[in-house]
Amino acid sequence: VVLDADALTSFAAKPEILLAATRARAAPTVLTPHEGEFARLFGRMVERVPGKLARARAAADAARAVVVVKGADTVIAAPGGRAAINATGSAWLATGGSGDVLAGFVLGLLAQGCPAWEAAAMAVWLHGRCAEAAGPALIAEDLPDTLSVVLKQLISKEQ
Repeated sequence: VVLDADALTSFAAKPEILLAATRARAAPTVLTPHEGEFARLFGRMVERVPGKLARARAAADAARAVVVVKGADTVIAAPGGRAAINATGSAWLATGGSGDVLAGFVLGLLAQGCPAWEAAAMAVWLHGRCAEAAGPALIAEDLPDTLSVVLKQLISKEQ
């Protein structure tokens, strides 16, 4: 399961319902909130934890899910402390629908059998590289079209 945007916002009044559901799941779960959604879901729980990385790790432990806190320094955290800070992307990703595309990238990798943390980390990196390749004035629909360009670049560097 990958939850983003309205799926997360629908639990803002009672985040404990979402956390109980994610904790009960045996299958992979990835939550992809931006800073505002993160604050609504985990704010009280992590408000005294200093730093975005530590807050993301605490949220991942609380939810027993991979948590991707989107932003200029997107953090990917898994229960148990495994985490990464993404180095790709640009402010151009702050456009409607780009989070939906990211969720789709994560889900596509999960559907191929990729473990949740790796799927989230790869998807975030690819999402950022697609934004860099698409350039300014991108719209969300540009990101999937640019994915093949980014993958071809990766393959050619490998060879």
